[in-house]
Amino acid sequence: MNWNVQQTITIGQLRIDGITNSSVLQIGSAGSIQALSQLYNTGGFTEPAPELKEDLNALSLVPLPNPR
Repeated sequence: MNWNVQQTITIGQLRIDGITNSSVLQIGSAGSIQALSQLYNTGGFTEPAPELKEDLNALSLVPLPNPR
């Protein structure tokens, strides 16, 4: 049996409180999600990143384009 799902999703604002290397953000539907983990050091960094000094409770918004 084949299922065809068609949907339209409009997102006005999306807030993500935290994300890690193993996080999955899914918008919509999927039959299955295959796990994939890749680690790249494309900048040639040799030291850890400096600690974050900002207020971690500050609101962070990701601007999204207007739907067409």
